[in-house]
Amino acid sequence: MKVVIPMAGYGTRLRPHTYSRPKPLVNIAGQPVLKHVLDSLDGLEVDEYIFIVGYLGDQIKEYIKENYPDTKAHFVVQEEMKGQSHAIYLAKDYLTGPAVILFSDTLFDADIQAIVNSDADGVIYVKEVDDPRSFGVVSLDDAGNITKLIEKPDNFANKKAVVGMYYLRESERLMAAIKQQIDNDQIKNGEYFIADALQNMINDGAKIRSEEVSVWLDAGKPDEVLKTHRYLLETGFDNSAEIDANGNVIIAPVYIHPSAKLNHSIIGPYTTISANCDIHHSIIRDSIINEGAVVSDTTLEESLIGEEATIKGRYHTLNVGDKSTLDFS
Repeated sequence: MKVVIPMAGYGTRLRPHTYSRPKPLVNIAGQPVLKHVLDSLDGLEVDEYIFIVGYLGDQIKEYIKENYPDTKAHFVVQEEMKGQSHAIYLAKDYLTGPAVILFSDTLFDADIQAIVNSDADGVIYVKEVDDPRSFGVVSLDDAGNITKLIEKPDNFANKKAVVGMYYLRESERLMAAIKQQIDNDQIKNGEYFIADALQNMINDGAKIRSEEVSVWLDAGKPDEVLKTHRYLLETGFDNSAEIDANGNVIIAPVYIHPSAKLNHSIIGPYTTISANCDIHHSIIRDSIINEGAVVSDTTLEESLIGEEATIKGRYHTLNVGDKSTLDFS
């Protein structure tokens, strides 16, 4: 099994944090989004990974080599932002046999063994949503096979939204479908979408089934990052039972790194305090404080604070990038 993870975008919806780091390395519940994504594939026998990188891609490469030294990984640079299919097609020299395509801001809870046990040509993971008009959705026949992929429908007839994870039993067929897509100029707003390539496969006779996920989380913009953060702290990443409060008040769920320094502060609920942070005389809830940040004499809620940022004084909801200084005292 091979896994392709496109992650070459600029992450503009998560600025200012993505000015200094790629979106997959944004911290949620004590670890980068990318680690959460890779952990979601536990249970699959993955032979190698192909990471499609771009802006700040060297940081991705460094992270994988440092934290997954025994993993066979290739790094392919997408120099032009021409969409999902274009990114995946760059991995064609490495793709044979079964493959998973997984986008780097897609976090989910699903039966991963559905891939191993499937006799279909492909599997697309979906989640039923109340309002499908902002998503790509699938239409199914009576046997549960996908007949059509529809991007941002104008009605509510199909509510099964595509979450961003795909399995192909023969990845070569997807490559051929993408080539057909590019040759036929199946492009929208300057981008080649994977939905059109998969539709080419279906039109050519491929049997592609849907598999529903129970949880689908997004890590693409600040409010969704905080929503995802809350879920992760509730489902296994809370380490409040291991923390010596030492005069502070800790309200679970939280993740507090052992090297963080707390002094006369109230932390939580739904808060991450990362490594080497210095927090004193502050109240912090529903927030992520990144490595090396200093927060003093303030109250923060629903905030994202970058690495080595310094925040002082008054009550705020903040979205502060790395190495920033804000003093409201």
